[in-house]
Amino acid sequence: MSRTFHLACALLLATAATPLHAAKADRILIVVSGEGRDQGKTRPGYEFDELSQAWLIFLANGFAIDVASPQGGAVEADKYNPQQPFNAALLADTDATRMLAATRRTDQVKAEDYVAIYVVGGKGAMFDLPRDTALTALLGDAYARGAVIGAVCHGPAALAEVRLRDGTPLVQGKALTGFTNEEEAIFGKRWAKEFPWLLEDRLRERGAQWQEAPLMMAKIVVDGRLVTGQNPYSTPGVADAIIRATGRTPVSRTPWRDELTMGLAAQVRAGDVGAAATALATDGRRYHVDLLGMLGYYQAQAATRDEDVRHALQLMQLALPYMPQPELKLGAAEAHLRLGEREQARSLVRQVLAGKPDMAEAKALLQRIDG
Repeated sequence: MSRTFHLACALLLATAATPLHAAKADRILIVVSGEGRDQGKTRPGYEFDELSQAWLIFLANGFAIDVASPQGGAVEADKYNPQQPFNAALLADTDATRMLAATRRTDQVKAEDYVAIYVVGGKGAMFDLPRDTALTALLGDAYARGAVIGAVCHGPAALAEVRLRDGTPLVQGKALTGFTNEEEAIFGKRWAKEFPWLLEDRLRERGAQWQEAPLMMAKIVVDGRLVTGQNPYSTPGVADAIIRATGRTPVSRTPWRDELTMGLAAQVRAGDVGAAATALATDGRRYHVDLLGMLGYYQAQAATRDEDVRHALQLMQLALPYMPQPELKLGAAEAHLRLGEREQARSLVRQVLAGKPDMAEAKALLQRIDG
């Protein structure tokens, strides 16, 4: 294990709530799609952020880790930011990168070797994981033996065909979540038309008790030994929940920047806009303000109720002082218009036109406001 990675893990942990096991560590199997090509350009793969964050949390809690994919061998993630602290930490570890360059085949691992199996998401998971009969059998066997099964984002696609020993679908009657139809409509336009089915539709058909949060908000659902997360921002919570489901208490850690940012977004939805604004003004560097702005922008597009439009607008308003992009102002203006607040909408569009007088989108929106 590289010295750089040990230092990264030390930074991840604040104080240890429980000691790491001195004896042989319990093992967690991480499953990833092997579909990826060209960083997701020609074929989607897995999400590196969903791998790295969970990996760091598992390792910090004393678990040993194996990695498997349907065909084994090297696997390729979709495009990601290697400078993110969690990604940089994983990339700095030679043992981790060696495992990713030579993943085990799912038909060569045994359920009895693991206390938990965690399935990483990414659009590639919609293609090779559900049709991997070895993985389907592995997950069913592991669950029957008492293992924890976890999955995030598109990862629950691997659960769709899993059956218990009596033939009942694993997800039947289980509360769970995953990447929603609403999120797919906004973010899955390129590949969703090639999916064999939409994740939410198939899991509902299998009898799952589907739950979801608003667009791209963190959501973790625990039903006994089944742990699922709605989207990439749910990853840390899923990892912590998997650890709890194995009977351990997760060690204390410092939340990552995106975690803190999504916490602010949750505060806004809970009605505490003032506290979120104060946090940004006091120490904006702790937060990913662009994420707040983009979250509000896309939530406004998906919103069908005035209440949801208002929440989305509040997120955009939090980000506006820190984000110069004219598209965000136009998104906020559109939200104001939907709420019948024409003067506020007009003011924002005129601000955009003052800097970009030929912006066609701004001109068209102003005509709608004045019309």
